[in-house]
Amino acid sequence: MIWYYIITFALSLLCSSIYLGRYRKHYDVQFTLVYILVPIVMMGYLSLALSHNLEEAILANKIVYLGGCFTLTIITLYIMSMCRVKISQTMLVLVNILNLIFYLGVLSIGYSDIFYKSATFTIENGVGMLHKEYGLLHNLFYAYLFIEFIACFAALIYGYRKRPDASMKNIRLLYLAQTVSFLSFFFSKLLHLKIELLPLSYVINQFIFLIIVNRMVLYNIDELVIDTLSEKGDIGFISFDFDKNYLGSNQAAKRFFPQLKELRVDKPFISDDKLSLRINKWLTDFEQDNYKNEQQFGQQGLAYRFNISYLFDGKYNRGYQLMVTDTTEEQSYLKLLSNYNADLQKDVEKNIQKIRKMNDSFIMGMATMVEGRDNSTGGHIRRTSDVVKMLIDEMKKDNTFNLDDEFCTAVIKSAPMHDLGKITVDDAILRKPGKLTPEEYEKMKSHAPEGAKIVHKVLEGLDNERLKTIAENIAHYHHEKWDGTGYPDGLKGEEIPLEARIMAIADFYDALVSKRHYKPAMPFDQAYDIIMDGMGKFFDKRLEKYFVAAREKLEEYYRNQPDDDKPTY
Repeated sequence: MIWYYIITFALSLLCSSIYLGRYRKHYDVQFTLVYILVPIVMMGYLSLALSHNLEEAILANKIVYLGGCFTLTIITLYIMSMCRVKISQTMLVLVNILNLIFYLGVLSIGYSDIFYKSATFTIENGVGMLHKEYGLLHNLFYAYLFIEFIACFAALIYGYRKRPDASMKNIRLLYLAQTVSFLSFFFSKLLHLKIELLPLSYVINQFIFLIIVNRMVLYNIDELVIDTLSEKGDIGFISFDFDKNYLGSNQAAKRFFPQLKELRVDKPFISDDKLSLRINKWLTDFEQDNYKNEQQFGQQGLAYRFNISYLFDGKYNRGYQLMVTDTTEEQSYLKLLSNYNADLQKDVEKNIQKIRKMNDSFIMGMATMVEGRDNSTGGHIRRTSDVVKMLIDEMKKDNTFNLDDEFCTAVIKSAPMHDLGKITVDDAILRKPGKLTPEEYEKMKSHAPEGAKIVHKVLEGLDNERLKTIAENIAHYHHEKWDGTGYPDGLKGEEIPLEARIMAIADFYDALVSKRHYKPAMPFDQAYDIIMDGMGKFFDKRLEKYFVAAREKLEEYYRNQPDDDKPTY
């Protein structure tokens, strides 16, 4: 059995060596004390096993009790710290006094019966054994250890329910370590085993603590950043692991974005607020190497710049780190410069307007060129664009869709581009006078996704991201139907972008009331009934009231079209 104590002592020294090899200044002092005390305690157990007489055994036993009196308390205090339980200075002093009293009782062994009433020594199978009869103070010591266990359990519950910034993974590991220690202690006493279980439990605890130490650096966000940056206080840091679980943030970041204070550590960073949605998108882009060097974000008159990098623990890559810089003053300065250059800005705006008009003319020219290839759709892009505007005008009269001016303008500007994809369709199909075959119809349907690609290329240099998105959506999805029977992707319901739903009504209505080479123009009443029958099936039912409201204007508009395009009544 002597080898049991030799091996546990050696393993304890190994764990302490590993800890010292990974030591950093921000490691908690309690952990460091554990890795100092436990090898000393293990040396006490080995010395006890190697004792030759009662005096040597009692001395070794006094070393062993360093673990019982101090190490377990240190672990308890660390659990309190991890659970963010505040302990008063008075309580700490009281705990230390109690530990000292108990250890003084241990030191009195051989001189007083307050801790051990009596002690005898035997050697069994080559291992020194100390047989004790416990005194009053030792029984109180048992009660004290039980109270520590209850305190740990209470702290665990408090940390789970009240402290989202406490790592439950580390708390559970610490609780496991504490439980192993207590069970080993009590079972050894109750079962009167010939071998002590506590040395093994201490080694197990050290291994558990190494796991915790490996994770600790992830949560000490304030300690990870350079001290000067932290003291300056105008640069925030937000950290995530590779699963996008929130690890923590420094005080500057929490000051910039108070919602970070409510996030739970080790939980996914999921929320409906704009900041969370933006950050999740940036992290995804970073994973896919699509992330730009920096991103801007503003709220309530404040401006911030974000940069994303990997989160390194020494040479190990452990997750992602966002660096946040408050650029409000910078933006204010730029605004001041803008005011000083107001006249210059006006000239710039005039030039921009010219460029925009040229761009709009170019787009309309492309659409007209495409339309010219299809001899059945004369004036279609102009008419559908006007119909879209009439529907938008009606939609702006209430708040059902909460349309903003930017959206409305973008939809109207994008409408002429909805059929650009037809440039990729073969003339034989595009100009075919009769009904298309299934194979030809499949090729015709390809104009929707191809159109989206063309729109993307045409608008690639434009700085208006919203306009680009809306234009691509209209080209791609204007043939989708509310019930999912449309093309090219079979989207249904609100999966279809709103701009495409509006375009679908305008496109279909024009096709009905306009004359084509394969059909005459349909009377207004009949076209109106067909559109109304399609509401809730092909078209968004919520758009029905706007179509109804615009009916008279639509019919008047088509009555005033050139003779070649007029419907027959």
